[in-house]
Amino acid sequence: MVPNPKFKQVLVLSTAMLTFISFWKAASVVLCDMGSSAFYAGGIAMNAFGPAFPWYVLAVMLFSGIMLMVYVESCAMFVRGGVYKVVNEAMGHSMSKVAVSALMFDYMITGPVSSVSAGLYVSSLLYNILPLLHVNWHVPHKLFAMGFAVIVTAFFWRENIKGVEESTDKNFKIMGFVTLVGAVLIIWSLTTVYQRGFTLPPFTLKFTPESLGWMANFPYLQTIGLVGIFMAFGHSILALSGLETLAQVYREIEDPKIKNLKKAAFAIFLFSLIFTGGLTFLASSIIPPDLIGGKYLDNLLSGLALELNGPYWARLILQVFVVASGSLMLVGAVNTSMVGCNGVLNRVAEDGILHDWSRHLHKKYGTTYRMINMVAIIQIIVIIFSGGDIYLLGEAYAFGVLWSLVFMTLSLIILRFRTDIDRESMFPLNIKMGKVYFPAGLCAAFIILISASLVNLMTKRVATVSGIAFTIVFFAIFQISEIMNRKKTQFYAEDDDMQEKLNLRRESDIATILPELSKPKKILVPVRNPNNLLHLKSVLETADDETTDIIVMAAKISKGMELEGETGEILPEDKDLFSGVVLLAEKYGKTVKPLLVFSNDPFYSMAQVAQAAGADEIVMGVSGSNGAEIQLERLAMAWGMLKKAGIPAKPVLAKVVWEGRQMTYQLS
Repeated sequence: MVPNPKFKQVLVLSTAMLTFISFWKAASVVLCDMGSSAFYAGGIAMNAFGPAFPWYVLAVMLFSGIMLMVYVESCAMFVRGGVYKVVNEAMGHSMSKVAVSALMFDYMITGPVSSVSAGLYVSSLLYNILPLLHVNWHVPHKLFAMGFAVIVTAFFWRENIKGVEESTDKNFKIMGFVTLVGAVLIIWSLTTVYQRGFTLPPFTLKFTPESLGWMANFPYLQTIGLVGIFMAFGHSILALSGLETLAQVYREIEDPKIKNLKKAAFAIFLFSLIFTGGLTFLASSIIPPDLIGGKYLDNLLSGLALELNGPYWARLILQVFVVASGSLMLVGAVNTSMVGCNGVLNRVAEDGILHDWSRHLHKKYGTTYRMINMVAIIQIIVIIFSGGDIYLLGEAYAFGVLWSLVFMTLSLIILRFRTDIDRESMFPLNIKMGKVYFPAGLCAAFIILISASLVNLMTKRVATVSGIAFTIVFFAIFQISEIMNRKKTQFYAEDDDMQEKLNLRRESDIATILPELSKPKKILVPVRNPNNLLHLKSVLETADDETTDIIVMAAKISKGMELEGETGEILPEDKDLFSGVVLLAEKYGKTVKPLLVFSNDPFYSMAQVAQAAGADEIVMGVSGSNGAEIQLERLAMAWGMLKKAGIPAKPVLAKVVWEGRQMTYQLS
């Protein structure tokens, strides 16, 4: 008989309670970042090499389909993928720090280029509307855009400090509004083209001295047609922003994950091709070249709305909607950049390559405010130094976009020659060579990327100098932080900080969390060893997420016979256990409810939680020390001790699962 066999408190891991989303919502999150480039990519490309810009923006959008397939393969191998994880796996720790430094440059410029672009669109709208209201408006476009960008950055800095999470529902609604406005703009543009006639943009490239950069010192190279093509392609590549967001959102895509990931990638490609590529092409056909290069250089789609056929008042209303939808996407990209920066920095900090000082939590909101402060300060400095020049920001932005894609693609090529990595999806065009598939398609994509990247180093002086300097500085910070962290005996300075980072919620009794378990069927999965989660895997493979609550419970055993003095302390091994649980749940796209109970008898805890929650099944992994029969026997004894006399209990099927076998017992 076990004296006082009960537990005094329950810890609920709220961070691990994932809400999985449809592929439509996943696509909307990525498009709120990637789709925003439609509002500035065309103008920047026009400024760089002239009226041929629609061809190259369209080429970049077609190339986005190739890079989306690259990300699909990387996500299929690593649930929490992205550049850092993939490069670390393929090329080692040092190269991953270089890659993540380049990625950080991408994120750091995303916010300023998006917020400044939004400011330029709003400013152009005010110049058209305010005179109609008899208001004199003479604020310079770039000055207004710079002030607007600083305010937007400060707003999202505050929101991220408070820990307001990005909502997929919000992104979905924004994309719905943008799609509606885009559809109206495309239909009206096609009508205008039909009435005026259609003229294809020229193919001739006209580089400015600024866009040639150091390449101006090598005139003989400019006579090689392919060099010019790669130069123009490199000046348009910033339209390919936001792909890293796909790797971050993949963990939240619902089951079946790979199938839904591919659907999301196709939706992203199709929307980008039509919205960014199509509207850029239509703008070049409708707006006179001198206006594209002058009045509408910083607000191309706003100019498209104003240059359509029809009454001025109707075109002005359309401009209002274009600016409103564009601003929503662009300022949303500012938030995405901060969330992305904070997420990447937290990820590398977990691996010990960022000093613990940066992980200090806000006393009130529990966010890593020092990281957020750093990101916001750098972005505001970039905005001020740019002077609201969208071309300057766009050129710098392309550096981070290109090099992060280069590292990602090269890493996947290397990983193809490691047969111990499972792949549920592969980039097409492969040649079977023994046990490996030679990635001919990936190699072709890499050649295009590296060629454009090397040419960009020669043509974009500001981007090259600033990008390389930023990468070196961040790499040095990571290197120094890693050395300092190695000297510490503990990764976290205090136990309380560790608990806060896990974002635990304490409850005094299991009954307090029962209202959160609302699905018709409930399965209790006790876990103990992070290397023995085969039974959880079997449940995740077969359970219907729509109708089943999966309760993953670990029992932390007290050494004493009583639990009055139990403090509820969570140790690193507990964190490792639930990290494995969360990763497995993310892989299968199923929602789990992780619990940690403190008890002096694990089988009594299983029975108590199962009876309180009304579980239909209890699925255990086999214990190497006890064996399946003894496990079921001990559970049956605990079940009988809890069963109230004269009251029929709900029948529960108890299972012990191990490789290729299972043993069952009906509890009643």
